[in-house]
Amino acid sequence: MKNILFDFISKYISLTEDEKNALISLDLFRTVKKGTVLLKEGQHSNESYFVLKGCIRTYYIIDGEEKTTAFYTEMDALTPHSVINKTPSDFFISCVEDCILSVSNSDMEAEVNSKFPKFELMCRKLSEELLAKERIDFDEFKTSSPEERYLNLLQKRPDLVQRVPQHQLASYLGIKPQSLSRLRARLLEKKS
Repeated sequence: MKNILFDFISKYISLTEDEKNALISLDLFRTVKKGTVLLKEGQHSNESYFVLKGCIRTYYIIDGEEKTTAFYTEMDALTPHSVINKTPSDFFISCVEDCILSVSNSDMEAEVNSKFPKFELMCRKLSEELLAKERIDFDEFKTSSPEERYLNLLQKRPDLVQRVPQHQLASYLGIKPQSLSRLRARLLEKKS
């Protein structure tokens, strides 16, 4: 798993052996079972996640109903805004599949950044990329119909259709599971 992480990091910065060893010494890797809740609404946390294998999701519970807002799969990073704001979380994070995660916290990050300043540059670049991606995703979601959202999902993240339970996928698309079934049937009819 460390090689997967190092390959990802190498897209942003080159690592010396000392830097690799420093990362390994932090004990970053965690194996987590499907269904595990990593963060609950109201909890304080200082952990950030990088998905090496598996799928995690963020969701709210509103009037007793789960509202999925995002899925994170291989090579996706998630730092809950409650970590940055040092406030209780207003959403949940859980594992949709068995996962292998790289889990860090602000103390680890500060230590690595002080020893190896180029990590701070990498984190800034990654943060800028993630912010831009989230903005594009948000705008696409707000300006598209449920059918367009589903077709967009099929184009950009087709793996989610197989990996994620239908009720979570429907919630992510902003529709009910029955509506997703009808939408899929309508699209199949159009193809025929």
